[in-house]
Amino acid sequence: MEWDWDFVWQIMPTLLEGFQITILATILGAAVAMIVGLALAIARRSPVAGVSRTVGFVSEFIRGTPLLVQLYFIFYVLPDIGIRLAPLVAGVIGMGIHYATYTAEVYRAGIENVPRGQWEAAKATNLTTRQAWIHVVLPQAIPPMIPALANYFIAMFKETPLLSAITVLELMNQAKSIANSNYRYIEPMTLVGVFFLVISLISVVGLRWLEERYARMDD
Repeated sequence: MEWDWDFVWQIMPTLLEGFQITILATILGAAVAMIVGLALAIARRSPVAGVSRTVGFVSEFIRGTPLLVQLYFIFYVLPDIGIRLAPLVAGVIGMGIHYATYTAEVYRAGIENVPRGQWEAAKATNLTTRQAWIHVVLPQAIPPMIPALANYFIAMFKETPLLSAITVLELMNQAKSIANSNYRYIEPMTLVGVFFLVISLISVVGLRWLEERYARMDD
């Protein structure tokens, strides 16, 4: 089968629409992962053993099951108990919670690397626990985490094709629809690969820049 440039220009607008959904799902999913992951990391440090163990068990369970299964559960099983979500919302929640369990470990490692003396200094200056977290601990803990968090952002972007399984009209779903309708697979699937490759390379360059910037700050 020969490459058809006319067909490429014909399908490009549809693929770009799907690509926009892919980017949107990645950004929103990453925001959920960052926020929920921080909450999980703080909960894991709870002095209440029941809270810490429950959060640990839930996190391990989510990490131990495939993201695709979790997406199916959220989109196809939850409606049986009256919880119906739009495909994109279900996808963002599924990816966000799944990756939150990974970012939580990054947060936890960063928080534990903050010297204990910083906590004691915060208490000595009569800061509340909330103020100590916001003004003392997190500003020191987060910068070293950025490269690892960026890696998970890239991984999430590469897993967005799984959203096609719950009818999200992201890039891969649009490409499959075009290919099945026109019985031409080489152009849409190749373009999908190019889109993912280009964004991944840009993300890697950005990640390297963040790592170098942090290394200079460390010096």
